[in-house]
Amino acid sequence: MNHPVPKTNVISMSLGVGLATGLYGISFGALSSAAGLSIWQTQVLSLVMFSGGSQFALVGVLAGSGVAGVVPAIISAWLLGIRNGFYALRLNGVLGVPRALKVIAAQLTIDESNAVSLAQAEPKNSKLGFWLTGISVFVFWNLFTLLGAVLGANIGDPSQWGLDAAAAAAFLGLLWPSLKNLRSNLTAFLAVLFTLSMIPFVPNGIPVIVAAPLAVLVIYALAKTSFGSRLKPGANE
Repeated sequence: MNHPVPKTNVISMSLGVGLATGLYGISFGALSSAAGLSIWQTQVLSLVMFSGGSQFALVGVLAGSGVAGVVPAIISAWLLGIRNGFYALRLNGVLGVPRALKVIAAQLTIDESNAVSLAQAEPKNSKLGFWLTGISVFVFWNLFTLLGAVLGANIGDPSQWGLDAAAAAAFLGLLWPSLKNLRSNLTAFLAVLFTLSMIPFVPNGIPVIVAAPLAVLVIYALAKTSFGSRLKPGANE
């Protein structure tokens, strides 16, 4: 029997994820500055684009190609942002957002807000998790982006601070409770396997986008075999 989750738990989870993700904004600000973007250009990217993977892809390509890489940079950022559209398909039915707030909800539809929302069993907590996580990530991400852009090269290599690991650890903490049975565990294992196998051959960010649907397709195919009975929802929980 599932017991109601206190609102304070959702709040602490949302703020924790927001802070962990926001800290990684220092890396983006510093890397963007190193790529030749001004402080205001860097800040506009975080305010308007507001998608960490897309932003890193954009400045990464620009850093390596300069002005000649503008078009590839935009395409890379767009490809990495497609996933947010899929999140919206799920969240639209969960949140029941009034028309007046749809633009704001769309801006806050990111990996973190979707993950925290998905981790909640109760609809009211799912809504709270989405809004609070989205807002906290937006605030912290932009604040730390500005800090990283101002400090620039003075902070050295941001990856040495372990900020990227903090964001990844926050995601793992959200996903771990969902790994309850053979189906979810096998899906996660295949996604990781496919991602790692593609990393040496494709641009950053693309492996995760491709690996997830591949893993789902493999599970779907296995479900049609004699092994399928062990993959049914509720089995082996």
